[in-house]
Amino acid sequence: MAPLPDANADDLLPFEAEEFLTWLASERGRSVNTVAAYRRDLISYCMWLKSIGTDLISAQRHHLDQYVGERRSAGHAPSSVARSLAAIRMLHRHMVTEAIRPDDPTARLDGVRVPSGLPKPLSVDQVISLIDSCASNTPVGIRDRAIIEFMYSTGARVAEVSSLSNGAIDMGGRTVRLLGKGDKERIVPFGSPAASALDDWFENGRPAFVPQRWSRRGDAEAIFLNQRGGRLSRQGIWLILRVAGERVGITDHLSPHVLRHSCATHMLDGGADLRYVQEMLGHSSISTTQVYTRVSQDLLIETYRTSHPRARR
Repeated sequence: MAPLPDANADDLLPFEAEEFLTWLASERGRSVNTVAAYRRDLISYCMWLKSIGTDLISAQRHHLDQYVGERRSAGHAPSSVARSLAAIRMLHRHMVTEAIRPDDPTARLDGVRVPSGLPKPLSVDQVISLIDSCASNTPVGIRDRAIIEFMYSTGARVAEVSSLSNGAIDMGGRTVRLLGKGDKERIVPFGSPAASALDDWFENGRPAFVPQRWSRRGDAEAIFLNQRGGRLSRQGIWLILRVAGERVGITDHLSPHVLRHSCATHMLDGGADLRYVQEMLGHSSISTTQVYTRVSQDLLIETYRTSHPRARR
C-alpha cells in the first residue's frame, strides 16, 4: 500500500490542477476558503498519484478506487473522503471539458456514503451557562463573552466572525453585514444582550489588545483581536469556545458550528418561519435549513407526550 501524503502548503500542483483552481475562482465564483480546501485535497491526490508512478493524465478508475480505499484505511472520516472525491471529480470533468484528456476516470466511480447526522444543539440553559462563564471583567473575559453572545445571536459562521472588520456592525440598528460562502453578503440582526456585550468589548476590552504598532495590514480594522494585537483567527475562536465549555462541563462535540445549530434550532422552536432562518444563516437552499426542523421535532414529540391525553397509554 502506497503511503498517503498529507497536503503541504509548499507543494506545487500540476499545471492542469492550477488551471482548474483558477477557473473555479474566476468562472464559478467560489470563495477563497473553498478554493483553498480544494487545493489541499488535490495536493494530497496528486502527491499520491506521483508516489505510485502515475499522474493526472494517466490516472484510471482502479487508481481512484485504490486512493479512496487507502484514505478510508488511513482513518479519514467519510465526510472528509467524500469532500476530497468531490474535488477530484470536478478536476477530471474539467480536464475532459478542456480537452486535456479524452476520458473521465471518475465517471463510474462509486460515491462515498456519508452517515446522515443531525445537529446536536445546546439547550438554552447550556448557552446561557457558556456566556455566563465569561463574566470576568478582564479584557479576555469581555472579548470571549462578546464573541459567544454575538455568534449565538446571529448564527454566524466562524469564518464570518473572524473576518469581521470596522464598518460591518451597525450598533444603532443592531445589525451586522456578514460575508458568507461565495462572497455573498447578508444583513443579520442581533439582540440587545449581544449589543451590550459588544459595547463592553469596544469600550473596555479591545483597547487593551491594540498594539503600539500593527504587525499586519488589516489587523487594525479587525473587530476581534487576539492578545498579540492581531486579527483573531478561526482557530482562536474554536479555542475560546472549547475553554468556555470546559469551565461549565460541556465538552462533547462543542464547536462554533454547534452554536450556529443552536441559534437556528432555538429560533424554529420559538416559532420563526423557516424562510427567515434560511436568510439569516445564509443558506442558498431551503433544504439545507430544513435539517433544523428535524431537530425541532424533539420539542414536538415531547410536547405531544406531555399534553395529549392518550400519548402515555
